[in-house]
Parts: sequence; structure tokens; C-alpha cells
Amino acid sequence: MKQKENKSLFLAQFGDTPQLRVLDFLIDNQFFDFPMTEIARGSNISYNSLKIFFQSLVNSEIIYKTRRIGKSDYFRLNIKNPFVSNLIKLDWILTKHNALKGSENAIAIAN
Repeated sequence: MKQKENKSLFLAQFGDTPQLRVLDFLIDNQFFDFPMTEIARGSNISYNSLKIFFQSLVNSEIIYKTRRIGKSDYFRLNIKNPFVSNLIKLDWILTKHNALKGSENAIAIAN
């Protein structure tokens, strides 16, 4: 697997595990649905690793099946799930905090 050059703030804060990579990918692409192969590819994990825990994500309603095209089922992040909506909020908080910290450093350098 090709390593991601820059880890997201989410992964840097909470660790770099296959489950968190999948959640990070789906949070970043929350308005789209994907087949399992694309989720694995976008998350930079192997398809076999994804198969190990994928059904538990479906069972816990973190993701849900949206449609079937040919032999492929497509899945999407369930933004109505309270756990998922809080993860999205947390991701935004991390992003805002990092952006504000960056702007404070830029102001200090300018002065």
C-alpha cells in the first residue's frame, strides 16, 4: 500500500489504524457513496483488512447501503447517527483549532 504523505489531523490526533482511516476517508467524503473496493483504496488499506471490520460498521449503523450497481453494493457514512455526527463535529473542531493556531503563528511572525 502506498503511504499517505500527510496524515489528516484526525489521524494524527487519534492514531493511524485501518478503522480510523476508513472513518477519516468517509468523513472527508460524507456526501458520496462508494463500493467497498473504493473505500479500501481511498482509505489506503487492503480490501481484506476492510472486510474484517466492515460488517460491524454496517451493524452499528455508522455506514449504510445506499444502492447496488451490478454486483457492487455502495455505502455511505450515516450522518444521522449521533456518534458519526459528533465525529464530524470533532473533525471540524480539530481543523478550526489548527487553522487558528496557524494564523496566530503567522501574526506573531509578522509582528
